[in-house]
Order: sequence, then C-alpha cells, then structure tokens
Amino acid sequence: MTRIFIDGDACPVKDEVFKVSGRYGLPVTVVGNSWLRLPADPLLSMVVVAEGADAADDRIVELIEAGDICVTNDIPLGGRCLAKGALALRPNGKEFTESTIGDALATRELMNALRETGIVTGGPAPFARQDRSRFLSALDTMVHRARRLRPD
Repeated sequence: MTRIFIDGDACPVKDEVFKVSGRYGLPVTVVGNSWLRLPADPLLSMVVVAEGADAADDRIVELIEAGDICVTNDIPLGGRCLAKGALALRPNGKEFTESTIGDALATRELMNALRETGIVTGGPAPFARQDRSRFLSALDTMVHRARRLRPD
C-alpha cells in the first residue's frame, strides 16, 4: 500500500495531505525534529527524530519505499526519495522528477552561493493560496500514479 511521508517541521500543507489520506485510506507519517499535534486518526502517525540538520531526512529515506510519496520542499531529500523509487512533491504542487532534480540541485547551489556573496538577499516567494490549490490537485494525481506503482 502506498504511504505518504511528510517532512513535517515546516510543511504548510499537512492538513491537505491528511484530507487526501482520508479520501484514499492511505497512511501518513509526519517526520520532524519536534512533536506536532496530529488529528486523532489511525492513518496518521508522528516520528520525532533527534535534533540535527538531516535527521528527519535520513529517517524518511530509511522508511520510504518504491511507490510511496514524500511531501517536502527539501531538494536533496526529494532526490534521495526518487533514488529509492518513491515520488516526491513540493508543497507548492511542483513534482520532483528524474528529469528535473539535477537542475533543481544545481539552482539550489547557485542560489546558496549568490546569497553567501550578498548578490541575492531574498528567499523564495511566500506560500500563496494558488500553491495550496495546485498542491491538492498534484497530490491527488500523484496518489493515483503511486497506487499503480504499488498496487498492494
């Protein structure tokens, strides 16, 4: 059965994932560095990891399998999930794919370098209502595709 993993500490679309989980009966695991209050639902679980830059990412990669879905804005985590045959989706509804992950990683490195030199001082655009809507649609589509990959 397809499972959904959420890189949970700063994810703005947890409620949307919970809604989709209920619709399709898919288990969701929220992984984070601190405990988060989840709705009382047997499909939802929380994994708290030790503090550390990549502790939550490492735990997700340890648990995720081919045909599962990871919701994350973390580009390296998205790439690691893809390498395991899982699907990865950003909270703004943009999917990480084998054909886009390389460009995303390169752009991330470039932007980090530009921020370090002071050439670029801003971050990503604020999360918008359209992002939430686009995410819901993309997650629904991804669930159908994931269930075909992992039909058990």
